[in-house]
Amino acid sequence: MGGSHSIKVAAMRTGLSPHVIRIWEKRYGAVTPTRTDTNRRLYSDSEIERLNLLKLATRAGHNIGNIANHSTDTLKVLLKEDAMAESAPVMTVSVSEPASDTEASSILQDALSAIQQLDGPELHRILGSANVRLGQQGMLQDVIIPLTREIGDRWENGSLTMAHEHFTSSILRTFLGNSAKPYTNAPNAPNLIVATPAGQLHELGAVIVAVAATSKGWRITYLGANLPAAEIAGAARQTGARAVALSLIYPPDDPNVQRELELLREYLPDSIEILAGGQAAFGYHRTLQSIRARVAGDLKDLYPMLDEIRTLRSGPSAI
Repeated sequence: MGGSHSIKVAAMRTGLSPHVIRIWEKRYGAVTPTRTDTNRRLYSDSEIERLNLLKLATRAGHNIGNIANHSTDTLKVLLKEDAMAESAPVMTVSVSEPASDTEASSILQDALSAIQQLDGPELHRILGSANVRLGQQGMLQDVIIPLTREIGDRWENGSLTMAHEHFTSSILRTFLGNSAKPYTNAPNAPNLIVATPAGQLHELGAVIVAVAATSKGWRITYLGANLPAAEIAGAARQTGARAVALSLIYPPDDPNVQRELELLREYLPDSIEILAGGQAAFGYHRTLQSIRARVAGDLKDLYPMLDEIRTLRSGPSAI
């Protein structure tokens, strides 16, 4: 019930961009923040909880316009029902299932089969076909991201080896790099540093972020995996980066990673934003909050964050 938090804090705690929060407020009346004497929004703890519930519900497929006015208790019941339905055994495939979902699932299974067999040419062929059939954004969201999560899960449970993970990383890095070439941006485009901090060895998430940001008009300095905070900060300063994007995949509870995140904020000027995402980001929630990082749950969260940072930092003409 208590708490009076700025929209920046609300964004950090929910993973929603301030732009989305404002739209949900103005267009749908999802929350009703109080205002300061200078007309700044202040969000209570209960409103931040509502925003989190609404975010989870929209990710589950609900239209924000249909659920924005639900009570907090109703939203909790809705999410519980969704979770129960998701865990229930599926006996048949609904005839109303979108063709794109079926198509993406088929592509994903074919890709996993090629990875299991370490068949590089076949994996390249599958990815190329997916790019044509689904488009770059569809391929990233519906094939590449689920694929990287599945590879990570199988690596953790021992059904795939580190060799399979490295094999997949190598091919995806090359494929996604080539697919980003048509979006090569001007030298004066805003620069984004993309990396994983020291202790985070999986770089597929970072590769995906680099390609996604390139398609949004950013110039990328890609540093790869397992870099100390000082190296990341040094590259950011040298290139005049507006933001640093970090991929956190595994493990989700390394105290050394927490320290690296804290050092990165210490080494960077306040003018350089920190973005973070990936499967393990939830494990570092408190640290990310303390360093004022923006947390993206997926690409749908990342895109408006990149747009907002670009707008806010574009100079006097944008003020």
